[in-house]
Amino acid sequence: MSSSKVIIVTGVSRGIGKAVVESIFSKDSNAVVYGIARTETSLQELKTQYSNFHYVVGEVTDTAKTEALVKMATDSYGKIDSIIANAGVLNPVAKITEFNYDDWKRHFDINFFSIVQLVSISLPALEKSRGNLIFVSSGASVKSYNGWSCYCAAKAALNSFAQSIAAEHSLVRSIAVAPGVVDTKMQEDIRDTFGPRGMSNDALKRFTDLKRNNQLLEPTVPAAVFAELALHAIPPQLNGKYVRYDDESLKNIGHS
Repeated sequence: MSSSKVIIVTGVSRGIGKAVVESIFSKDSNAVVYGIARTETSLQELKTQYSNFHYVVGEVTDTAKTEALVKMATDSYGKIDSIIANAGVLNPVAKITEFNYDDWKRHFDINFFSIVQLVSISLPALEKSRGNLIFVSSGASVKSYNGWSCYCAAKAALNSFAQSIAAEHSLVRSIAVAPGVVDTKMQEDIRDTFGPRGMSNDALKRFTDLKRNNQLLEPTVPAAVFAELALHAIPPQLNGKYVRYDDESLKNIGHS
């Protein structure tokens, strides 16, 4: 079995996911990363930059694609040390009275069920390596935002899923981490598309003000936290927990 850390990251074509891949390699050039995303040109760019980056093009909801990703890692290295489940969407942004089953189902397929599926097929390899499951959660999992009922519910479910893994699988550690408000395409969509049509003026104003005042985080900030957790393991006292990216308990990972 290779001594290199073998890490799976979802949603790596841009934003936090891409920054996570770059952060992992900046911290450990011997690490091996397997990524999945829909945009092949972005994946090819990462492969050109990092020889130890390997990828599958496709939707995280496509079971055959995620199974292929896990098989690539286990066939080549016999293990998976960590998974960072980052891929996600915000849509639908709408009032509860405008509930649309297909929209909610699609959202949960991406933001929740795809993660459950990935975890279920990866657990044997993760248990073998006493590995880590790192879920990109959100402050919306513990606080309501006008028009975000679907997103809030899916992220809250993810927090609960991390708790359940910790309770059922003693050889694997799990954590749900809110990355803060990050300057990504999702924030652009909130300001320009979803906010104006599905959020209250006050709710939208919070995000437009953050951008106007240069208070959005760069993706590299939470990405560094996710990379440290994947490379150096989730601290036992945080197993199954939900925390923010800037929680004091995350400050010294990899430096103890």
